[in-house]
Amino acid sequence: METTWKPTTAGILSIVAGALSLIKGIIVTSLGAACIGPWTGYMGKTGMTEGCFGAIGIPLIVIGIVSVIGGIYAIRRRLWGLALAGAICALFPPPVIVLGILSIIFLAISKKEFAQS
Repeated sequence: METTWKPTTAGILSIVAGALSLIKGIIVTSLGAACIGPWTGYMGKTGMTEGCFGAIGIPLIVIGIVSVIGGIYAIRRRLWGLALAGAICALFPPPVIVLGILSIIFLAISKKEFAQS
């Protein structure tokens, strides 16, 4: 079977989007840890809790990890479903949505190149 550039490109796009999501999740989560500091009383008055950004940061980290793992499987041309799940997770956060859309398109076009297991 002939191999094309499409799964490799989709994998790279997923990995880049996942890395950006991981970085954003880590930054947001660490800002949530800053809420525990001297501003806790002020944050409490506005209705925010101690883990005010953790609820946003942790899902971004998980989505980033799935996207990176899916990108690795896309490059290796294994487990098309996991590669597609990684590409779908590459849609988040919104600034990298173009990378996710392109990754999904390239994976959909090149499904027959993946190993059947």
